Amino acid sequence: MNLKQALALTLGPQAGLVKNSFDVIGSVAVIEIPDELVRKQQLIAKTMLSRYSNLKTICKKAGEREGEFRLRRLVKIAGNGTKTIHKEHGYQLALDVRKAYFSPRESTERQRIASCIRPRERVLVLFAGIGPFCIAIAKKQPLARVIGIESNPYAVKFFEENVKINKVRDTVTPLLGDVRKAALPFIGKCDSVVMPLPTEAHRFLPLAFRCLKKGGTVHFYSVGERNNPFEEPTKKLVAAAKKAGITFTILHQQAVLPFGPGKTKVCLDVKVRQRRGQSAPAAAGTSV
Repeated sequence: MNLKQALALTLGPQAGLVKNSFDVIGSVAVIEIPDELVRKQQLIAKTMLSRYSNLKTICKKAGEREGEFRLRRLVKIAGNGTKTIHKEHGYQLALDVRKAYFSPRESTERQRIASCIRPRERVLVLFAGIGPFCIAIAKKQPLARVIGIESNPYAVKFFEENVKINKVRDTVTPLLGDVRKAALPFIGKCDSVVMPLPTEAHRFLPLAFRCLKKGGTVHFYSVGERNNPFEEPTKKLVAAAKKAGITFTILHQQAVLPFGPGKTKVCLDVKVRQRRGQSAPAAAGTSV
C-alpha cells in the first residue's frame, strides 16, 4: 500500500491530489500539501507517521529555495524536531533541514564524483553545505585531501560535526567563508574542484580554473532545458573559459535530476588543458 492508497481510507478521492513521492532526510519527511488539502494536513502527517516507522517528523514545503543559503521555508506539521541524522552509502550526515541545504536525491551523484577522484588528490569543494560531497569523497578515496568551503555558519557547524561522526578529521577540512576569499590560498594547488551550486556556479568558474593545477578537473553543475540539458551549461562553460584564457576537454556529461518545470540539473566534468600563452599538444576528445 503506497501513500495514496493509505490516505484513500480516510481522504477518499481527495487522496489522488497527494504525491506518492516525498523526500526523506534521516527521520524527517518533506512533503508537498496541495492547497485543497491544507485543512487535512494533520491527518496526512498522522497517516505517514503510522505507516513509515522510520519517520519522526513531517514538514511541508512552504516556498521555493531562496536566499544566499538556498533554504526552503518548511513548516513542521507533526513530530519532534527538524534535526536529524541522514544515512547513505555507509556514512552519516547530521543536519537541521530548516537551517542547511541538503538533497537526499543526489546520493548517487555524490558517489559518482567520489569515484572520479584519484589517490592523493587535493580536492576543493565550493559551496560545500553540510559536507556531503566531501564526506563521500573521503570515504571512497581515503588518501585524498578534501577542503570544503561554505558561507552558511549553521551548515558549517554540521559539516564539522559530520567530519567527526565519520572519522575523517585527518583528510577533510571544513572552512567557513565566502569562496571568493576563502579559496584564494588554494590557487594553483588543487587537482579537482567540485561546484555543486547549479544556478550560480558558472559565475565562479574563473575562480575554479585558477585553483586548479595544470591538467586539473572541474566538476561544474548547472541547469539546462530538459529537452537539451547540456546546451546552455556548455555555453556558460565556453564563455568562462574564453574569459579566463583556457582550453578544456569535456570528459563526461551527466544529467543529475529534474530541476523545476522543464529543467534538468546537470554536471559537466571538465579537464583544463592549457592557459593563454602556454603551448600543449592536441588532446583527444571533445575539446574547446
